[in-house]
Amino acid sequence: MAVKSTIFKADLNIADSNRAYYDDHALTIARHPSETNQRMILRLAVFALNAHENLQFTKGLSEMDEPDMWQKSLTGDIEHWIELGQPLDKRIRQSCGKSALVSIYTYQRGSAQNWFEGIKDSVDRFKHLRVIHLTCTDEAAIDRLVDRSMKLTCMIDEQQIMLTNDKDSLTVELKVLKDFRL
Repeated sequence: MAVKSTIFKADLNIADSNRAYYDDHALTIARHPSETNQRMILRLAVFALNAHENLQFTKGLSEMDEPDMWQKSLTGDIEHWIELGQPLDKRIRQSCGKSALVSIYTYQRGSAQNWFEGIKDSVDRFKHLRVIHLTCTDEAAIDRLVDRSMKLTCMIDEQQIMLTNDKDSLTVELKVLKDFRL
């Protein structure tokens, strides 16, 4: 019998001074059995970076044709396709063809820069593609933030995200590798 996803609940208070976005979100996160705590927490951070009333988590790792999250219009068109990891060049081309905006967030140390160097020339033509690398300053704090029911505050300022609960905090640094050219 296949192992099922574990369900997490997160009350996320977002204060994004870059976009002047301040709101609360009650989120349900299904963590795939192969997903790590780091990837799940970074999905929450990426949600906060792109927060919008129509942004939602998808089946992600469980569904090959869907990103980790997307924002859809009322007519069902994909407005923003958001991925975590290092997708193949073919997947990037397909997502750029399906969505008005595409954002890719990498987080693996060392391999992310090599991955980007390998694809940057072929994806440079996509003006609606953004690639950002995320670096956690204290990876040990990740496990202390994760709980089946989380109350987190997320503050975003400049190129930093700070996730906190009542006991611990995690800072995530952002490095833009490729930005939108709209």
